[in-house]
Amino acid sequence: MDAHVVEWLNLTVRWIHFITGIAWIGSSFYFNWLENALNKQGLREGIAGNLWAIHGGGFYYLEKYKVAPKVIPKTLHWFKYEAYFTWISGFALLIIVYYYNAGVYMVDSDSSTHPALAVLLGIGSLIVGWFIYDTMCKTPLINKPVLFTLVGFLIVVAISYYLTQMLSSRAAYLHVGAMLGTCMAANVFLVIIPSQKKLVESAKQGKEPDAVQGRKAFLRSLHNNYMTLPVLFIMISNHFPSTYGNEFNWAVLAGLFVVGTGVRHYYNLLGKGQNAFWILPAAVVGMIGLAMVTKPPPAHQLAGGRQIEFSEAQALISKRCVSCHSANPTDKVFVVAPKGVMFDTPDQIVQHQDKIFIQAVTTKVMPLGNTTFITEEEREIIGAWIQQGAIIE
Repeated sequence: MDAHVVEWLNLTVRWIHFITGIAWIGSSFYFNWLENALNKQGLREGIAGNLWAIHGGGFYYLEKYKVAPKVIPKTLHWFKYEAYFTWISGFALLIIVYYYNAGVYMVDSDSSTHPALAVLLGIGSLIVGWFIYDTMCKTPLINKPVLFTLVGFLIVVAISYYLTQMLSSRAAYLHVGAMLGTCMAANVFLVIIPSQKKLVESAKQGKEPDAVQGRKAFLRSLHNNYMTLPVLFIMISNHFPSTYGNEFNWAVLAGLFVVGTGVRHYYNLLGKGQNAFWILPAAVVGMIGLAMVTKPPPAHQLAGGRQIEFSEAQALISKRCVSCHSANPTDKVFVVAPKGVMFDTPDQIVQHQDKIFIQAVTTKVMPLGNTTFITEEEREIIGAWIQQGAIIE
């Protein structure tokens, strides 16, 4: 397929993923807040809670039924297509970006994992992740929230560790996020919506709806709510090479999970009127700790401490980086310079010296997949030139 076509297809699907994802996350946040904020005192029969709200210059009054109203209204709003199209567009992006260019995105040049195997592992992680999670939800463990959360967290960490050993670090991160996103979408498609349909059908037939169906749907919805922030970070993690490029990237991801779910828990409690203020300072301390852990160590005496001339560093950058980062890329994947970063002139190289140092010297996540086969010695030479002041004269 023509590279320009792939580029525009990527952009179009990414926009769809972005738009539907915001719609899904927004409804998830709102309905979980609504559930927590409901007034549950002095209610009429059959009502589980109510709420007064003001927004956009108007007043709103909402009621939640314990099970279902006696008569189902003709117009009933469902919230499902946001989830479906978010997952479909997300999986399409995996195909367009990662699987179509598996030799670049799924594995590094020195990896022993074949690109085809990497793709199978990626898809397999989505299936296995859902199977494990869904099985856990059908065991007595579901009735012990703390233990359920701890076991689930350890399983995600184990899968994260395995994927970071088998795939490129970026691909590993994205597939952990895709695995959680698959669990979220499958919750909607296989549990939440079917449960709600059974409630509606029972009400239409004049039967007493099974309250268990409603509780099952609510619990899966709550799980989705807690998974949201970790998934959101992973979706933008390619902008933070210090995380996925870290030697212990799987542990960094685990730490980010703890912080993200902790913050979500704080706001869920706040919606119930419980201000567990200590969670926010703990989350800040956690983020500072992660920032310190992922901070690249000071690189002393790169290239043996010898003085590096610009001509030597430029020659390596031209050889290993300019095939992508140029006004006219020659790389078979990138038809335009990634993020508009170009190294065609000395001034452009100096302008982006910090990015070069972080991405190519410390975290070593660039060149992507190391398709240009840059060596450790060459990384040190470029890094030493930058350390010495990035002088081009």
